Amino acid sequence: MATVPDVFIIETLNPDDEGNGRFEGSVISSVLRLHEKKPIYCYVRTRDQFIEAVTEFGKSRYRYLHISAHGNKHGLFTTNQDKVSYIDLAKILAPHLKKRRLFLSACSMIHEKFLSALFSTTECISIVGPRKALYFSDAAVTWPAIYHLMFSEDTKGMAQAHLKEQLAHVRALFKIDLAYCSKSKKKCGYTHNLLPD
Repeated sequence: MATVPDVFIIETLNPDDEGNGRFEGSVISSVLRLHEKKPIYCYVRTRDQFIEAVTEFGKSRYRYLHISAHGNKHGLFTTNQDKVSYIDLAKILAPHLKKRRLFLSACSMIHEKFLSALFSTTECISIVGPRKALYFSDAAVTWPAIYHLMFSEDTKGMAQAHLKEQLAHVRALFKIDLAYCSKSKKKCGYTHNLLPD
């Protein structure tokens, strides 16, 4: 099944973020629309709603999934504080990531155990995300910049070499510890591509 080079955004934040209007996904959506994209934005508050949104992504044929949530090395959390462990997240995503890219805006979730779980259970092409804590103010400029740079060059897709190049620029500009990892035939199932500073 052919995919569409567009972004499906799932966001779930804590009540304080909601009350103060800190919605990363809406900022990203605005930038994408400037590039004549048609992003789909789903705000969810519970684990069940999160799973439903991932399923909708799978049906959408959109090529890029962006998840915005609070997280730590153990997993991510919904608005209602439902925990989705990194192992559960990999299982939830498994049927829906074939030949697709994942952009994960959740603190500290890019680590060896999660990457092993993700790439061993999915056919995801690659994942991009922070290895450490990421403040909202940083996320709000980092992700729109990445999508702007990518779709300014090519509205029909994200070539691996170009994506890594632009991620390196953004990483250096905003001093963000972003990681780019892609599926491979290595024993661990993925290649952890270190981006230059």
